[in-house]
Amino acid sequence: MAEEDTNAEKFKEKANNYFKERDYENAIKYYTEALELNPSSAIYFSNRSLAYLRTECYGYALADATKCLEIDQNYIKGYYRRATSNMALGKFKAALKDYETVVRVRPNDKDAKMKYQECNKIVKQKAFERAIASDEMKRSVVDSLDIENMMIEDQYTGPKLEEGKVTMRFMKEMMECFKDQKKLHRKCAYQILIQVKELLSKLPSLIEITLKETEKITVCGDTHGQFYDLINIFELNGLPSETNPYLFNGDFVDRGSFSLEVILTLFGFKLLLPDSFYLLRGNHETDNMNQMYGFEGEVKAKYTAQMFTLFSEVFQWLPLAQCINGKVLVMHGGLFSEDGVTLDDLRKIDRNRQPPDSGPMCDLLWSDPQPQNGRCVSKRGVSCQFGPDVTERFLDQNNLDYIVRSHEVKAEGYEVTHSGKCITVFSAPNYCDQMCNKGAYIHLSGSDLKPQFHQFTAVVSTSIIYDMSLL
Repeated sequence: MAEEDTNAEKFKEKANNYFKERDYENAIKYYTEALELNPSSAIYFSNRSLAYLRTECYGYALADATKCLEIDQNYIKGYYRRATSNMALGKFKAALKDYETVVRVRPNDKDAKMKYQECNKIVKQKAFERAIASDEMKRSVVDSLDIENMMIEDQYTGPKLEEGKVTMRFMKEMMECFKDQKKLHRKCAYQILIQVKELLSKLPSLIEITLKETEKITVCGDTHGQFYDLINIFELNGLPSETNPYLFNGDFVDRGSFSLEVILTLFGFKLLLPDSFYLLRGNHETDNMNQMYGFEGEVKAKYTAQMFTLFSEVFQWLPLAQCINGKVLVMHGGLFSEDGVTLDDLRKIDRNRQPPDSGPMCDLLWSDPQPQNGRCVSKRGVSCQFGPDVTERFLDQNNLDYIVRSHEVKAEGYEVTHSGKCITVFSAPNYCDQMCNKGAYIHLSGSDLKPQFHQFTAVVSTSIIYDMSLL
């Protein structure tokens, strides 16, 4: 037993070193090795929980933190990990209870106190929202805005819409403005949001397009507020145009410091090129995620709480999936918790809402592929993981060739799995300033729909790091 404990400690130290190097996958691997030799160590479970948090496997992180506390209910880090996991899963009351425990035991822990206050604020906000909710349709922010009489001050020298319309000249000026870290005037921002809401609300939940043999489209994955990397994509691949169409596959905001700049740029191009520039909803285009991962706070800091509410309304109208030439299906997350879902089912989804905890809409935003057949509980604690057999059956039933999804960081910026029938693309290089991953985008040509992968590296440090030291 002593020898097993010694070997377990060696695995833990190896895992710790990988963790410090931000190689979280190997850290998880060696924490797991340590746990196989010593499954009664609260420390090992707590450490692996933190590594899972770093890889956004919130379901696994929650399970490990819970197991840690079953072993040692006095291990304070376990409460911290469990609270953080529950926060990520939108279980704010459960998180608040654990943060209270941490603050009571560690009254001088500034980070714990800040997290407790943040969580408590959200719990109270949710209670207030429930209290004032009515059965009547919620009044839109648009109804309370008087855009016509919103003045642009003489000292403002930034870009302006031309006769209330987005033009290519406006887009170029706005991107230059953002490069210099200057703000777009609030009137212009509101004009973009109001117009894009109207445009998106007229679209179906499943977008269907046909590429001619000579046409191609560029598919990009998560961008997560990394504005300078978004600009780099346009510099490498050309600005969007009718002859250079793009599809951005969700998770435009949160994590990065320039989410507003990213989303206003993307919305601007959607208005300029409604039939050549496509946007799909990700799991981060939702209220809970925006509260926790930065976008709500960024909008309130740069503009107003009212503008964030309007963003929330707009996000609810983003389409959920896109089918190209009837053969390639693109969605942010992945496939479904049950067999039998058809493209017609996707067309019928009522998407103008916050996503439910289960069902096709939830799965499209949240699910992940796995190498083994079948389905299992999601590492994220939401939706499911689906195997190659699930992918095969779905494609056969719907006469599709393969799916393209995003949602997961990949070291090379993309990954091909399920015998080439499930492709992941991720376009936020060096995610959160710490993952050291490449970014990628995909070219799909109408002639053969064969994916061509293009990789790129981060151009500048642009993200807020949400850090919790191993301690």
